[in-house]
Amino acid sequence: MLVLSILLLNAVTGLADDNSQGATLIPAPRSLQVKEGSFILTDKMGVTLAPQLGGGLDLIRLLLGPATGFDFSRVDGGAGMRIGYDATLHEEGYRLEIGTGGVDISASTHAGVHYALQTVKQLLPVEIYSQGLVEQDWVLPALLIDDQPRFSWRGLHLDVGRHFMPVEFIKKYIDLLALHKMNRFHWHLTEDQGWRIEIKRYPRLTTVGSVRAQTVVGHPLFQDEDEKVFDGTAHGGFYTQEQVKGVVDYAAARHVTVVPEIEFPGHAQAAIAAYPELGNTGEQLKVMEDWGISKNTLKPSDETLDFYRNVLTEVMVLFPSPYIHIGGDEAPKDQWEESPFGQQRMEQLGLTDANELQSWLIQQMDDFLTANGRRLIGWDEIMQGGLSSNATVMSWRGMERGMQAAEAGHDVIMAPTQWTYFDYYQADPDVEPLAIGSYTPLAQVYHFEPKPTGPPSEVRQRILGAQGQLWTEFMKTPEHVEYMAYPRAAALAEVVWSPRNNRNYDNFLLRLPGHMQRLDVLGVNYRPPGNDKLDAWDSFKQWLFDIAIGIYFWFSDL
Repeated sequence: MLVLSILLLNAVTGLADDNSQGATLIPAPRSLQVKEGSFILTDKMGVTLAPQLGGGLDLIRLLLGPATGFDFSRVDGGAGMRIGYDATLHEEGYRLEIGTGGVDISASTHAGVHYALQTVKQLLPVEIYSQGLVEQDWVLPALLIDDQPRFSWRGLHLDVGRHFMPVEFIKKYIDLLALHKMNRFHWHLTEDQGWRIEIKRYPRLTTVGSVRAQTVVGHPLFQDEDEKVFDGTAHGGFYTQEQVKGVVDYAAARHVTVVPEIEFPGHAQAAIAAYPELGNTGEQLKVMEDWGISKNTLKPSDETLDFYRNVLTEVMVLFPSPYIHIGGDEAPKDQWEESPFGQQRMEQLGLTDANELQSWLIQQMDDFLTANGRRLIGWDEIMQGGLSSNATVMSWRGMERGMQAAEAGHDVIMAPTQWTYFDYYQADPDVEPLAIGSYTPLAQVYHFEPKPTGPPSEVRQRILGAQGQLWTEFMKTPEHVEYMAYPRAAALAEVVWSPRNNRNYDNFLLRLPGHMQRLDVLGVNYRPPGNDKLDAWDSFKQWLFDIAIGIYFWFSDL
């Protein structure tokens, strides 16, 4: 097995030593064999398509049509591209063979065809990523690839609650996921600082909850409460249900599932500002204007539960995703413990503490989603006080809590801060844009291993995959989001797609410049790799920050 792994790695890394586009495949395929010769795509080239893979022509035209201008007509014989059905292949896997006689793709599903075509696109000159017609020879190198993903969940998250992002950018973000063979877009739609999705039954969620009057300037951790400075400028925005449907359809055409997140029972101050009866105090709150964790959590009443069931009912109509994310993180319990209603509720339910109350609330949402044929996902705090076996845990506070969830029988998505939080600095904070803190350079992301080797196989198989997170407190523009995301998201894409034994960071760096040429054509504002080491003083400060985060995680479980 070791010899085979070395041979496969050499096949992939060998491409990085020549000048072909194959040298820049990201993520690296499972198996690749270079051959002699090439094939040129032309406007007279026809396509044959197995009947089981209907829709393949739409994919070809979507991915290869804009720059080439070719029609890619379906023909019965003599085709230059042949797409065949092979039931033995992985549901997202494919086999790609290119020779002087044309292109042969085998797959068992439409998704497999999609990933094969994404590889074909990367093998072509980078101008294939142009949105307009380009006149040139579209040359493909001769080779043989057998490929399939390592993990079923390959995701990237985007917080639009702190800073709203336009629909056009959301679609570009999805295009970049598809390019990297990622298949989950985690859309974080609600926050203390803004509610971003239209709910027709509750219009004040957007007329009130989507706009904050102003935003704190600078980093709140380094400011006393009475010294905070605000910009005096309103920030708002939300997605209509028609816009959401458009995004979901756009993603589906690219084999990306959009997973919505509706925060519950914390991170809900924007909702409480819109409907004060949802809060524990009944006071009229404003949409939160600074960063951090709001103490204002949802009131644990039957009326609140009905409100959120109604919200999720509309959400489920818009999002066909089997999974619905309900947050569940960073929900301070002080108001429940201090309010007469909270105490009465716990006594009525026979609960011993506020952790059990949160668990009960999460269980109500879980029961509701399950009854509607969906599965609940939440951040790892949903394990506090107990959790139903149907729930999936997204582990952000390190790997350990994810492994605990897997050992308890839950499916797990790994999203630990140390490797997957792309809002963290990626180089010297003195020369980088303001960020929340800590330090996650490119190499650290690439060396992330979502599935530890120690636990039994039945535990490890519950790890569905991993995803990167972009929290936007300090990212006001799409360009800033791209700068924080890439190339780190490209590194993570290889972590979740490529076989563990095929991964090689030095080789990834050799392939990355060619990949960045694609990002250049697409107008992505990535951070150029390199120059990301910290000096001793900055390393010490980041160590202190990580210690503080660890202490916070420990206390948050008490």
